Amino acid sequence: MRYFLTKTVIGAAFIALLLPSISLAQTHLIKNLAAGKKQTLVVYGTSLSAAEGGQAWVKAVSDAINNKYQQNLTVYNTARSAMWSTWGVQHLEDSVISKKPDAVLMEFSMNDAFLDYKTSVALARLNLNYMIDRIKLFNPKCEVILQVMNIPIKVHAQQRPHLLQYYNMYRQVAKQRGLLLIDHYNNWKKILDRGTAEYLKYVPDGIHPDENGAREIIAPLVLKKLTGK
Repeated sequence: MRYFLTKTVIGAAFIALLLPSISLAQTHLIKNLAAGKKQTLVVYGTSLSAAEGGQAWVKAVSDAINNKYQQNLTVYNTARSAMWSTWGVQHLEDSVISKKPDAVLMEFSMNDAFLDYKTSVALARLNLNYMIDRIKLFNPKCEVILQVMNIPIKVHAQQRPHLLQYYNMYRQVAKQRGLLLIDHYNNWKKILDRGTAEYLKYVPDGIHPDENGAREIIAPLVLKKLTGK
């Protein structure tokens, strides 16, 4: 029994040591840029990527990567405010496939959870898997990266009472399909735990991070996950 427990503990410790290196591995996008290859990234999703705050984190990420890799990254931000995954499916060809991306960074769960859009978790999953499949059909090597975003509060939370189910679906799909997931939820939760007034400093309307919040909270994690540093 003592031998078994020792082996178990050692094995668990070994796995724990490996996990950080796995979770922080460089993406193919960055590896290709480091090799001097030009790359195209498409950002696809909701106002969390399209509004002022969204544009701010996308630009911060783009500028940081291009400053390091000789301006070899082209970024298309084709996200659209007030849209959800059904719109994403309908506009995938013109908004994503036509750009011939090497990587796609995607988030739709915030608006899929919006009650007025009547999109069940099952339908949101179907839409998400369709978009992944279509992108992979276009280019099997295209890197699809999913994002779980921030936390809505007040009326925005009331309009999305089951948001965590949609966020968990993204986590499940990423795990099942071996995709990189950039999960911002815990970082925003830490801020919200300090109180609503503190949270509103970064998310003034209760759902959209402002430019400062986007650059301070979203962009650093995106860069960390993409670069493995």
